[in-house]
Amino acid sequence: MKNESTHFGYETVPEHEKARRVADVFDSVANRYDLMNDLMSGGLHRYWKAFTIQRSGVREGSRVLDVAGGTGDLSLAFSKRVGKSGQVWLTDINNAMLTRGRDRLLDKGHVLPVAQCDAEKLPFPDDWFDCVTVAFGLRNMTHKDAALAEMRRVLRPGGRLLVLEFSKVWAPLAPAYDFYSFQVIPRVGQLVTGDSDSYRYLSESIRVHPSQEELKTMMENAGLEQVEYFNLALGVVALHRGYKF
Repeated sequence: MKNESTHFGYETVPEHEKARRVADVFDSVANRYDLMNDLMSGGLHRYWKAFTIQRSGVREGSRVLDVAGGTGDLSLAFSKRVGKSGQVWLTDINNAMLTRGRDRLLDKGHVLPVAQCDAEKLPFPDDWFDCVTVAFGLRNMTHKDAALAEMRRVLRPGGRLLVLEFSKVWAPLAPAYDFYSFQVIPRVGQLVTGDSDSYRYLSESIRVHPSQEELKTMMENAGLEQVEYFNLALGVVALHRGYKF
């Protein structure tokens, strides 16, 4: 059997090892994940997620799948949009993150179906969801092409896939962004979570993730059409949207 390798941040590791190491990262940071998101982005992640909701086309009665939904920010917002006649599934491969997301949703009075599952092997029927989203999760997946194909598979004809992810920053901003990513964020991670290594990995994983144009091509290769992207915060983050017809 051929031993395939992949990226874990700047390291090259066997494919079978990446999933375990990513799991270790999110097991470590799950309890302080939301606080760290606010600290690292200065609260901007809330704007990025609101923009995703706005561009989703989700309305009352829609069926939505939140892949790698973590602590449930998007699922909560979608639940408010789809109403009682709609359906929102919160999924994540990591049990610690999924449990935290489920509990947060329950605390806010939203009882949603949850599923611990691998985005590369989604346990849902073909042509089911009106919208599938993945926010800050795609770069942690071992086979991004397989995950994108699965997300397309479960979309109904006319449905949309939205990928919100860190991307290639505007070039003049890169030196300052690199300093912040590699010098500031790991130190904050150490102070808040006691774990600098996980946040160093997260910064590295952004640098080896496909650029805006590369991800657009990957989505097209997965069978999505009319793929476009929106740069946010000078390309620190990009929202990609594609359709299944």
